[in-house]
Amino acid sequence: MFSNRTAHGRTPSVHPLVLALAALLPLTAAAQDAPATKDPVALDTLQVTAQRRVENAKDVPVSISAIQGEKLDVLGSAGDDIRFLSARVPSLNIESSYGRAFPRFYIRGLGNTDFDLNASQPVSLVYDDVVQESPLLKGFPLFDLAGVEVLRGPQGTLFGRNTPAGVVKFDSARPSQDADGYVKVSYGTYDTWNTQAAYGGPLTDRWSARVSALYQRRDNYVDNTRPNAPAEGFEGYDEAAGRVQFLYEGDEFEALFNLHKRKLNGTARLFRANIIQPGSNALVEDFDRDKVSNDGQNFSELETWGGSARLQWNLGSVTLHSITGYETAESLNHGDIDGGYGASFLGAGNYGPGFIPFPSESADGLPHHRQWTQEFRVESNEWGRFDWQAGVFYFDEDVTIDSFNYDSLTPGNPQTGHAVQSQRNKAWAAFASGDFDVTDKFKLRGGVRYTQDKKDFTASVLQAVPGGTPVSGPYIANTDVDDVSWDLSGVYQITDNVNTYARVAKGFRAPSIQGRLAFGGVSQADSEKVISYEVGVKADLFDRRARLGFNIFRYNVDGQQLIAVGGSNNTATLLNADKTIGQGAELDFEAYLTDHVLLTLGSSYNDTEIKDRDLAVAICGGGCTITDPTTVINGGTYALVNGNPLPQAPKWIHNMTLRAGFPLSDANELYVYTDWAYRSPVNFFLYESPEFRSRSSLEGGLRLGYNWEYGQYDVAVFGRNLTNQTRVVGAIDFNNLTGFLNEPRTFGVEFTAKF
Repeated sequence: MFSNRTAHGRTPSVHPLVLALAALLPLTAAAQDAPATKDPVALDTLQVTAQRRVENAKDVPVSISAIQGEKLDVLGSAGDDIRFLSARVPSLNIESSYGRAFPRFYIRGLGNTDFDLNASQPVSLVYDDVVQESPLLKGFPLFDLAGVEVLRGPQGTLFGRNTPAGVVKFDSARPSQDADGYVKVSYGTYDTWNTQAAYGGPLTDRWSARVSALYQRRDNYVDNTRPNAPAEGFEGYDEAAGRVQFLYEGDEFEALFNLHKRKLNGTARLFRANIIQPGSNALVEDFDRDKVSNDGQNFSELETWGGSARLQWNLGSVTLHSITGYETAESLNHGDIDGGYGASFLGAGNYGPGFIPFPSESADGLPHHRQWTQEFRVESNEWGRFDWQAGVFYFDEDVTIDSFNYDSLTPGNPQTGHAVQSQRNKAWAAFASGDFDVTDKFKLRGGVRYTQDKKDFTASVLQAVPGGTPVSGPYIANTDVDDVSWDLSGVYQITDNVNTYARVAKGFRAPSIQGRLAFGGVSQADSEKVISYEVGVKADLFDRRARLGFNIFRYNVDGQQLIAVGGSNNTATLLNADKTIGQGAELDFEAYLTDHVLLTLGSSYNDTEIKDRDLAVAICGGGCTITDPTTVINGGTYALVNGNPLPQAPKWIHNMTLRAGFPLSDANELYVYTDWAYRSPVNFFLYESPEFRSRSSLEGGLRLGYNWEYGQYDVAVFGRNLTNQTRVVGAIDFNNLTGFLNEPRTFGVEFTAKF
């Protein structure tokens, strides 16, 4: 299933479909979900695990969005990576300068634009109850899921790692004693294959198992027009992932074991030189997204695997949980950072497209990584008016990161620099949370968590880049901090179907250390702390034909960790802002407009502002227009960013889906499904510049399908990015007006069989 890449990072043009499914055959048709027997005009109760136990989302005093079932399948139908969730729920943005390998998450504007493999993020990703701390672990493909939950605001009490902005939580479909499974195959533009399959059922009367697999591929569709270029094409990928689960269900004991693996071969992020018009954020007039002209190598290789054991013992009045997780990753991501070929000092005709001041080609590798986590948690079993949870958590991560530089102007692109950094991060925490029914209609909830976090860091230059840092080191840095996070909330039941809530919460992110040694040094950012206030209402309306969630919020961040990326210094530096403030509102709405027409709407407003009069960052290396006040520091020009919004923080996000069904009989149906997402402009960097501020984006999808045998079989045609919008979604600012793009428009056909 896990294929090898060919020379120069090209994706194989042919790959037998059977290899993606072999581990799961024999699979035929049937139902991942049982044939619908519920009232077709009522919404199912939305069950979530935001408080580490299954509850009705209406009763949970947290801003939550959930994506499940058909909606999740439709959004991912084109074989896109985890970034397809961006703007699909309020206040969520996801981007990457690594392509499919390294997603960066932002909730309510809080995130981290840092591209270092040692970067931490204030949005935690939790997959099957195990935190995925490394940025390379966060992009594990989405397949055979029970659902996705986005928990906004600090979640520092019950979730254990770096959650001041919130948590994105994925839960795999579990094994059960009921045999079921599915096969899904789609084919589309650019020879894109997206195949998934799963099967689960009983092994004995106590044991059950489930096997799931995914295979996705796409041809290189961007041509490299540079003669004798080391790479013949770009933007292809070949990716496979699998998961095996075993569940034991005893009388008072349950054990769920999980093994999973991912392998990705393809193109690294494709940088394109001088594609932005000076003085604006528009693409240059002769831009062609299907062509580039690069002289550097470009490929991305990533392999991850891990496992977990989730055990629980019912001890009568309490249940004891043990969650053990292990993850490891290995990667090499190599790209032509300047986005073009040659250099201006070679003379006219020897560089392009546009002005290339100097060549830049580099790679980041993760030759060693391992993470293991352990949590023990005790929860009460229906203690009446008072219920509680308490536990301890331990985290241990060990990473080694290689940074390489290459000479694009010499045949063979020889290596010209090598720096290495290593970090050992150990942390532990103790936590407790409880809820108390003050009256039949009013419930108080609260929690507290103590965290101790320690990092030991070392970095060295093993091969000096010409003009850069000489061979030197080791450079050593250490951090050792502790902090207390907490939350307090109240839920009041106005009616049986309407709840209102208020919440105040404090979150914490441990210090970060970076070793950008090729042209700089080691930088460090201190702890980040956030306090957030939120009030909202959640309601089931019109006899459960509709569901509403609405909230307003405000937060203050002290010492927010930021990264000053690139700039004329060709470095990336960690720093802390004195304060950041954010405020806004979020809306989730879902309703049956008729018995066969389902509408969902989501919307968010986020106003963020950096509050630090002395915070100055290096400006771009050339070509951009700085609109911030500037100052001179050590002979260099710096922008003062006080008052600027946070980078990659859209002020507005709107999304909607509409599904209309046309029953042909009790068992057969034609349907139309459309989805749309709008994101307002964002800054790419801390300073403001029209060239490095994105244009607004509106992307939509359309699906026309037919299902029969009560949904057991489905065939559909689909289109993604229907408007064919081409948008710059990120940039490189130290060299020239280099940017990278959103996903292209695609069309395809898909068949699904469930059983």
